[in-house]
Amino acid sequence: MEQDKLDNIDLQLLDHLQRNASLSNVALAEKVNVSPPTCLRRVKRLMEGGWIERQVAVLNPDRLAATLGQGLTALVEVSLDRQGTEHLDAFETRAVAHEAVQQCWRVSPGPDFMLVLQARDMPHYLSISQALFTQDANVRNVKAFFATKRAKFGTQIAF
Repeated sequence: MEQDKLDNIDLQLLDHLQRNASLSNVALAEKVNVSPPTCLRRVKRLMEGGWIERQVAVLNPDRLAATLGQGLTALVEVSLDRQGTEHLDAFETRAVAHEAVQQCWRVSPGPDFMLVLQARDMPHYLSISQALFTQDANVRNVKAFFATKRAKFGTQIAF
């Protein structure tokens, strides 16, 4: 099979893996009705072909709160004064390099970027905002929204 083509088995594998990447190869093979060696070979091809970016553990922030403190999630709109490619690229490079930035999206229309930040508390958010927004003369406007409840969080792509 070509690297850039997906068949029904591949789509089933991707669907199961994005819901539970910890499935054993044998269990995954059973779910899509292929042999374990075939399943392993296909999953390896999907990873090498870039269809699967990475496999991670999604942590439960409510369970971690008792140990680490509640934390603060901010959704932040960022607008730049100059939107030339070099200016957009420079801000994006700084944003994605910052450990508190969980997601960075270039968007249009409206602000230039939407960021999802995770901070320990408000003083930590202040230091993040100074590093990312205050010190950059090209940042024109920042509008932050602070999450009060996580009603849904998912990573699945529907297909």
